[in-house]
Amino acid sequence: MSQTISIHVAALSGASAPLTVIYAAEGEAPGGAAAPVWAATGLDWSQSAEAGAFKGKQGQALDVLGAQGKRLLVLGRGKAGADLPLNAWTDRGGSLLAKIAATRAATVAVIVDEAGVSPAAVAELAAGLRLRHYRFDKYKSARSDEGPSTLTITLHVANPDAATQAVADRGATVSGTLLARDLINEPANVLGPVEFAARAAELTSLGVEVEILEPEALAKLGMGSLLCVAQGSERPARLVVMQWRGGDTGAAPLAFVGKGVVFDTGGISIKPAASMEDMKGDMGGAAAVTGLMLALATRKAPVNVVGVIGLVENMPSGKSVRPGDIVKAMSGTTIEVINTDAEGRLVLADALWYTQDRFKPAFMINLATLTGAIVVALGHEHAGLFSNDDELAIRLLNAGLSVNEKLWRMPLAPAYDKLIESKFADIRNSVGRPAGSITAAQFLQRFVNDVPWAHLDIAGTAFGAASSETNASWAPGFGVALLDRLVRDYYEG
Repeated sequence: MSQTISIHVAALSGASAPLTVIYAAEGEAPGGAAAPVWAATGLDWSQSAEAGAFKGKQGQALDVLGAQGKRLLVLGRGKAGADLPLNAWTDRGGSLLAKIAATRAATVAVIVDEAGVSPAAVAELAAGLRLRHYRFDKYKSARSDEGPSTLTITLHVANPDAATQAVADRGATVSGTLLARDLINEPANVLGPVEFAARAAELTSLGVEVEILEPEALAKLGMGSLLCVAQGSERPARLVVMQWRGGDTGAAPLAFVGKGVVFDTGGISIKPAASMEDMKGDMGGAAAVTGLMLALATRKAPVNVVGVIGLVENMPSGKSVRPGDIVKAMSGTTIEVINTDAEGRLVLADALWYTQDRFKPAFMINLATLTGAIVVALGHEHAGLFSNDDELAIRLLNAGLSVNEKLWRMPLAPAYDKLIESKFADIRNSVGRPAGSITAAQFLQRFVNDVPWAHLDIAGTAFGAASSETNASWAPGFGVALLDRLVRDYYEG
């Protein structure tokens, strides 16, 4: 079983634990509240630092055994007076967790008394601790050498009351990110469309209104585009609608739409076997939307939000949609299916149209692991951003930079739009390799009407990226912190 983590905030005085963590600036001895902690070791600072090749640089550590068998870990914090951005504090929390884990301590006191450290910075430190601590190991057998079952960390700060409130507020977003990670990491035999919908329904305990539309209802609405993707699978489709009513009555909601292909074989246009197991993560957009709804509800965000996720499994069978088939979307648009592996846009076509038609939102943002082409273009460092609205795009870019979930804006243009025209239907779902991520976005734009809209292609960021200071998991939960920051900064009153 995974180790659980418990994080608390306390005053600077009285910090004591089997493991105590203090910081020292570059070229300086521990100061402030850390000074008496070091003095209690009875060791000479200069000699100890020289023996441990410790200079106080970021990432350096000095491990000391103190009195009564207690352990002291001194961490470098770089140059004194350096003004760290908030997302650097998140990374610092992740780095701290990694060092704590290596000691196998169960109870830890951390002294955080740098000049000017804000409650928001403490909250980011706590967020980094939780994010880096995450493991998805529920299917692994327990081992006798796993260490303590619970890790308790107390952050000792100058303003504990304000920091406690900030940690709880930021913790709501962390919980949403961890939910998204859990959903993406689950194997597809456990998490099908029905099971995913049931996980989303659990948000009702937080005050989220949840509706689950089954195939009969979807067919009645005319969602032939979404349903054609699911028809080859024995597992029925679901469309889940989540509403958080935290704003003024009657105010237009913010809308977030997620692609939820719980497993993507490619259908009749079947994928190569290599790395197909990763396609359990093809519901990363739906996972991010669900995690966002949890975050907003947990912190009681003062805004109206709707989250819509289309859940299907794309499988080959005698019932599967074929290349060359023509289907009709809810909007009335006819679509020639050229490639059954270009299925995510078929799901989103109906989900987007339904959302704008029913809710008349202030804007729509969809997230989808949509194209391999975006990975070719941007790798795993940025998600692709496409938008019909410059203000919304700029706000998303800014939010991404502040939480280190970076976006890169890609073009939309009439010349690309012409490429998706079909000989036999209104549009086709695939045009081949050139500009593959752009033509996919042009396809989606046909289903948003005049609503301000952004499409985030997260195929390179939803899973499989290299580990970072705040993530040691295959799935980082990309998108939850980004969208929560967007809502916080621009849409809460």
